[in-house]
Amino acid sequence: MTVRAVVRGVGHYLPGRVVENAEFEAMPDLDTTDEWIKTRSGIERRHFATETDTTSSMATEAAKAALADAGLVADDIDAVVLATSTADLTFPSAATMVQSALGMTRGFAFDVQAVCAGFVYALANANALIMSGQATRVLVIGAETFSKIMDWTDRTTCVLFGDGAGALVLEAQTGAGTSADRGILATDLNSDGRHRDLLYVDGGVSTGTSGYLRMQGNQVFRHAVEKLASTAQTAMDRAQVTADDVDWIVPHQANIRIIQGTAKKMSIPMDRVVVTVQDHGNTSAASIPLAMSVGKSRGQIKEGDLVVTEAIGGGLAWGAVVLRW
Repeated sequence: MTVRAVVRGVGHYLPGRVVENAEFEAMPDLDTTDEWIKTRSGIERRHFATETDTTSSMATEAAKAALADAGLVADDIDAVVLATSTADLTFPSAATMVQSALGMTRGFAFDVQAVCAGFVYALANANALIMSGQATRVLVIGAETFSKIMDWTDRTTCVLFGDGAGALVLEAQTGAGTSADRGILATDLNSDGRHRDLLYVDGGVSTGTSGYLRMQGNQVFRHAVEKLASTAQTAMDRAQVTADDVDWIVPHQANIRIIQGTAKKMSIPMDRVVVTVQDHGNTSAASIPLAMSVGKSRGQIKEGDLVVTEAIGGGLAWGAVVLRW
C-alpha cells in the first residue's frame, strides 16, 4: 500500500470590492480600455481587498470554507502551509496568524514564497509532509493582496492582478500505488534565478523600500507556455498518465492567452480547462485553489477526476502537480 495526500475539502474567499475594467478606463494616469484589457488578458473584472481584508484574514475565511467542505474542525489539522508573496507582516508568518484565527492549539504552520507558483510549491511541501508521516492532515492555502503592490500608472501590470484566497485540506489515505489512486500522484518543481528581472517587486526589507510589481510581459509569456507545458508533461510522466487520461487542467490564472497556449501545447482541448481569469484576474498564489474551488462548485471537478495543475511566477519559479480528486 502507498500513502497518498488526498483532497478532503476545498474552499475560497473573495473580497467584496469588485473592480470592472471600466474603472481603469476612468483613471486619468492610465491609457487603457476594457477592450484592450480583455483582448490581451481575458480579464473582465477582479476583486480588491477592502479596508478590513488582509492576506491572513482572507486565508482564514478560505480555510474555514475548506474545513466545512471536508467536515472537519481546526484541531483535526496537523499543519498549515500558506503560499503568499504579500503576507501581512515581515514576520511572523501569515500561516501562524491563520493558525491562531482558526483556534488551532496544536500542529505547526509556515509560509511558502514562490510568487504565482507558490501554491504548487505549497502542495508539493504538504505532500512531502504527509508522505513522510510528519502530518496526517494539512491545510494548504494560497492568499494574496497584490492590489497593495501595484503601480497605478503602469497599465501593463495594474490591470492584471486581483486579491483573494483559496484552500485545500489534504489528508493521508492509502492507495494501491497506481495512477488509479486518489490523491497527489506526482509533482515537479523548478526555478531559474537568472530570470529575476522578468517579474519582481523593486523593493524589500533589506533595501528599506516597499516597492511595486514590475514585469516584462512579453518575455514572461515566452517563457510561460514552454515551461508550463514542459513541467506538466514531466509530472504526468512521473504519474504514468497521458493527456488522454486528464479530465481537467486547472492552470494558474494569469492570462487567457497563456492558458490557451499551454493547453494547445499539451494537446488538451479548452473544454477540459477550468478558467476563472475573466472574473478574478491574476491572484498569484491564490489563483489555483480559487479555480479548484470554483471548478468544484460549478460541477466540473468531481471525485475520481484526474487533475493537472501548473503555474509559473517570479524567480522564475514554476512547477506542476498531478492529482486524482
